[in-house]
Amino acid sequence: MATNVIQLDLCGLEPPEPMERVLDALSRLQAGDAIRMLIDREPRPLFRILEQNGFEYTVTPREDYLFDILIRHFS
Repeated sequence: MATNVIQLDLCGLEPPEPMERVLDALSRLQAGDAIRMLIDREPRPLFRILEQNGFEYTVTPREDYLFDILIRHFS
């Protein structure tokens, strides 16, 4: 279980603000921490960044057409 979870509601924000906010949050993560973000579109460019930098993530599409994304930092 994550010791600290940063909550980000990025719905309705115009690019690049959602990406800027999540990258800022990623820079503050410590080992064992997580980010839970809610967004109204699937952020595919973010997934590549996460994979290239060793973050794990899960994407849960919701019935209201939003995406609930949990990003974890283990190292």
